[in-house]
Amino acid sequence: MAPFTRTILPLRRSSSATRATSHMMMSTAAAHNTMPPGFQATTARLPTFTLPPTITHSRHDHALGKALIAAWRRDGIVQIAMNSQGGELWHDAHRASRTFFAKPPAAKAACVDSQSYAGYIASGEEVTGGVADYSEIFTVTRDFGVGDPRVRARWPCHGPCPWPALEEGSEDSEGGGMKEVMGRYQRSLGEDGEKVLRLVEMGLGVGEGGLARYTRDGWHHMRVLRFPARNATNGKGKEGRGIGSHTDYGLLVISAQDEVGGLFIRRPNQDEKFANWEKSAAGLNEDEDGWVYVPPVEGVHTVILGDMMQYLTRNYLTATPHKVGLNTRERFAIAYFHEPSFQAVLKPLEEGCGGLAHEVAENTEGIHYGTHFTNMFLRNYPDRITSRRLVAEDRYSLLKRPELRTMGAVPA
Repeated sequence: MAPFTRTILPLRRSSSATRATSHMMMSTAAAHNTMPPGFQATTARLPTFTLPPTITHSRHDHALGKALIAAWRRDGIVQIAMNSQGGELWHDAHRASRTFFAKPPAAKAACVDSQSYAGYIASGEEVTGGVADYSEIFTVTRDFGVGDPRVRARWPCHGPCPWPALEEGSEDSEGGGMKEVMGRYQRSLGEDGEKVLRLVEMGLGVGEGGLARYTRDGWHHMRVLRFPARNATNGKGKEGRGIGSHTDYGLLVISAQDEVGGLFIRRPNQDEKFANWEKSAAGLNEDEDGWVYVPPVEGVHTVILGDMMQYLTRNYLTATPHKVGLNTRERFAIAYFHEPSFQAVLKPLEEGCGGLAHEVAENTEGIHYGTHFTNMFLRNYPDRITSRRLVAEDRYSLLKRPELRTMGAVPA
């Protein structure tokens, strides 16, 4: 049976600044044609916002910040227009992604590090909610050399990013190779992430730096993803399932997808409560009704919120549950994670957020982001060489050390 689609219309906006920064970019009929077969979901019809070149705390910036907050609280996701440079960087990164995933299995499997969670993740290696995912991934993390004092001190998750070797005369060598291409794209997304974070502060009524202070030396990283066609999997996972339902673990997730389509999200719902930092939300409501399909739109990044944004805002903003379905063709996407410092201890905000007249996050003592991140990766990759070494060398216990909980501190 063909899936039923229904358009979700955004609320009417009276702000001229908001109207100037949003427009509709996808017809319902076109969206219907990209939804993976076998899924039933409503189809999102989202406004697209345009970030200013610089944040000046003008009336326009404040209006834009409030519009973003309203959109997240209503839809759970927003679209941000790429500028011309951002569009070129996305296309370069997309091309580099396809080149990498077309390499022989042995060449991809060599891109693994035993200290960081960077590098290649084979289809079926990642686990969400106890079920293998079909996503094939290259994770780009902070690239620490083996001589870095944090690596020498065996800090969990710190280590090199194992980039593929350049091949003379191949597409890899054009423009400097995968490392340079992905680096340029990630730096651009990092700039957008800081802009969005400052707009969020204004939209919430939080003092300047109330959120951005946590992203100094941020644990920003990126996941380059390929999903096989639904009829071309290795049989390790669940039919039609690319990635299971989950929330992401940091502040902001800025993503771009190709034209194939496969992303589903759940809108904020007062009846669906979760706190992924206390109890896993992996697999939550995965087979229930209420999912919203987010069709691919040329020239935009989508932005959803993660666990730490939910915690900091005392559930005023909530992390967005999402999943990926497999389509009839292979699909490529890139997700950038704008994160707190690995050493940050986050505390719930004491101002803004609608006057804090909402449910208070249970854990008010603070969350150490490095511990939260490590817990999520241990859960997702229980059999990876990095997880085995982390446990065997008792690196997890180091997370309690003062220097790992003090932003900017380095090992003695």
